[in-house]
Amino acid sequence: MSLGPARRYEEYEAIFAEVEAPFAFVDLDAMGANAAAMLSRAGGKPVRVASKSLRCRSLLERILAGEGFEGLMTFTLPETLWLAERGFENLLLAYPTADTEALGELALRSVANPAGAPIVMVDCVAHLDAIESVLGAGAAPVRVCIDVDASWWALGGRLKIGPKRSPVHTVAQAVALAREVDSRPKLELAAVMAYEGQIAGVGDRPPGHRLRGRAIRLMQRRSAAELAERRAAIVAAIREVAELPIVNGGGTGSLELTAAEEAVTEVTAGSGFYAPALFDHYSRFSLAPAAGFALPIVRKPATSIATALGGGYLASGSGDPARLPVPWLPTGLRLDPEEGAGEVQTPLLGPSAAGLSIGDRVYLRHAKAGELCERFDALHLVEGDEIVDLVPTYRGEGRAFL
Repeated sequence: MSLGPARRYEEYEAIFAEVEAPFAFVDLDAMGANAAAMLSRAGGKPVRVASKSLRCRSLLERILAGEGFEGLMTFTLPETLWLAERGFENLLLAYPTADTEALGELALRSVANPAGAPIVMVDCVAHLDAIESVLGAGAAPVRVCIDVDASWWALGGRLKIGPKRSPVHTVAQAVALAREVDSRPKLELAAVMAYEGQIAGVGDRPPGHRLRGRAIRLMQRRSAAELAERRAAIVAAIREVAELPIVNGGGTGSLELTAAEEAVTEVTAGSGFYAPALFDHYSRFSLAPAAGFALPIVRKPATSIATALGGGYLASGSGDPARLPVPWLPTGLRLDPEEGAGEVQTPLLGPSAAGLSIGDRVYLRHAKAGELCERFDALHLVEGDEIVDLVPTYRGEGRAFL
């Protein structure tokens, strides 16, 4: 599926002619195309928006105003409460918390709005104990979501492929935790989530590695089939214990697969709005680059090298080269394998480097979506051929939640 050609270097240079680099931006036209494509892949099921991928209140509001997007998946409890205070509703915290002060604030919010307070993630009895430890005698029930391990256990469980998240993997384990929640009057089971990171977060078309791509596609097919069967069984069994209105799954890379499961009531997407570089390597869909950052060229160590100021904006993960930012525009640039992207300077090689002079700008894309906004206070929003707004990121609002 093609979303059309990305903008050319000259177009962005004209748009940002009066803006001093370094700066970050989001192309609203591309983001809108990505949003429409993800809704189509979701097949009519609601899409919950992952806040950690965007980290900008203005863009979260813009996306949620569109039809088909319902609620946020947040990443820390302080962030969740901060968003709730600013009017965001239908909040599901994706990760467990040990923050007792924030849990105390959540308890107060649950008293004020029992059916609308944020839902928090749990995957063990210790999490339930931590929540109950802050609840007073008059507390309203706190709503919780069970995180189910979505990884694929191959070779009889000897090989486990996927994110190392929840210890809850089997139907029996899920039901046991659901019964434990049900036995505690101050807790209410409101949701189940399973994030299949080995499908949603792994591109199946790695450049230069055809055989590896085949192996990834085989793994993902088998993992998706196993998870669909196990998730359906878990949901059916838990619904013998609790009503369970929300069954959440998926991510940008697996929307159409997860949404096809009857047991799933909603899917989640976040990175797909920005379409960072890691999403260039999927065979099932394509996205339009929608977010990037510009750096000024400040050195010419040699005719064939152009050195940019800053650029060491690395993505989280295993620390391999795929976590480095990707030179984007002008085309024909690449990182120096000896230096990569540096804290204060980034040498750029390739055919286009020779044509760059001191004071020129280059545009790069982050490998993942989330951490880009931790580096910049604001995002320039582009629509058509002009900048239509300058909006603060979380960082620009003085917030750094992780």
